[in-house]
Amino acid sequence: MSAPASRPEAPTTTPPAARAVRLARNGVAVTFTLNGLAVGSWFSRVPAVREALDLSAGRLGLLLLAMSVGALLAMPTSGLLAQRLGAARTVALATVLVAVGLTTAGMGATLTGSFAVVALGLVALGYGSGACDVAMNVEAAAVERRLGRTIMPRFHAGWSLGSVAGAALGAGAARFDVPVGGHLVAVAVVVLTGTVLAARQFLPLGGDPNGDPADATPAARRRAQLAAWREPRTLLIGLFVLVAAFTEGAANDWLAVAFVDGRELSEAAGAAVFAVFVVGMTAGRTVGTIALDRWGRVSVLSGTIGLAVVGAGLAVLAGSGPVAILGVALWGLGASLGFPVGMSAAADEEAHAPVRVSVVAVIGYTAFLAGPPLLGLLGDHVGTLRALLVVPLLLVPTLLLVPVLRPPHAVSSASKN
Repeated sequence: MSAPASRPEAPTTTPPAARAVRLARNGVAVTFTLNGLAVGSWFSRVPAVREALDLSAGRLGLLLLAMSVGALLAMPTSGLLAQRLGAARTVALATVLVAVGLTTAGMGATLTGSFAVVALGLVALGYGSGACDVAMNVEAAAVERRLGRTIMPRFHAGWSLGSVAGAALGAGAARFDVPVGGHLVAVAVVVLTGTVLAARQFLPLGGDPNGDPADATPAARRRAQLAAWREPRTLLIGLFVLVAAFTEGAANDWLAVAFVDGRELSEAAGAAVFAVFVVGMTAGRTVGTIALDRWGRVSVLSGTIGLAVVGAGLAVLAGSGPVAILGVALWGLGASLGFPVGMSAAADEEAHAPVRVSVVAVIGYTAFLAGPPLLGLLGDHVGTLRALLVVPLLLVPTLLLVPVLRPPHAVSSASKN
């Protein structure tokens, strides 16, 4: 943040630029939270959808894949869309798709009982959520630069809290036999209305105060997108985010099941263990911003990766239940910063932020597509709990990638000294 040269004459008056940044910060926080609410609401009703469609485990896995496919289809183009339309319009349009997807999936399960209709809704939900993800991360990085301090992990903590709220609402809806269609339509209305209002507070054109360059034709934007795929730093950040997403996604998908199968816990206890992970990750994203501002990305990420390695190892190998749960908490803390800081690093240079965030998102989200079946196949051979040892085994070499996330201006300064 570039501080004003002098204080305004009336100290009680908020400078317009500073007020705009604060409003944008609040708008981004609401957008992240509501996006998490939408996704968490869907996943909370998966058991009800499975029952409504009478799906086997294999067909349910195929259905869930539709959402990941939609998200991956969105990633290559959403950066160009955000660059052309601005983050606010892109988020609004993407959230329309999210609302349509939730409505189609919910009503498809309740009214038609059609696998194809629900799958189509999930493709729309995944596409909208993925496009929104890129645009809101671009806007979040712009706000972070204007504030002059690290705040991106707190936005991602908001997403986590939103997904937890969605899961809680879904559990309540299931408890009181609220139909899936009615529940998801209500969530769609709330998410769409709230996000459109929040996006109105965004900084113009994703935070670029000078607007889009005059020569930024569609052809020029496409060339910029292709050029981003040839940048070594962008690709290495994408690889780092891939492992960070796998570290987080492995726990999301398999931790509760692994403790039920491998440690013979009840399903309720397994869910509680997963809650420990979510609490650890949310706490890390909330408090980690202070550490990042004080010690920088490289030192903090090296430390958090070390925590995740130790935590995941304890979660799998500890002979004591309490020690294993401590490991889960450390795993959550260690996994908290990799994904959001990777997105910040991709957006370090504002002019290229949309396309680079898009590239990093494509690479990173591959983990959410490939991770669950990979661990499932491995779990068939060594057990679900032991399969989670893949997490620390991947994290250790990832330490070599951490210096790539150093801001470019810091690299330039270091090379001159």
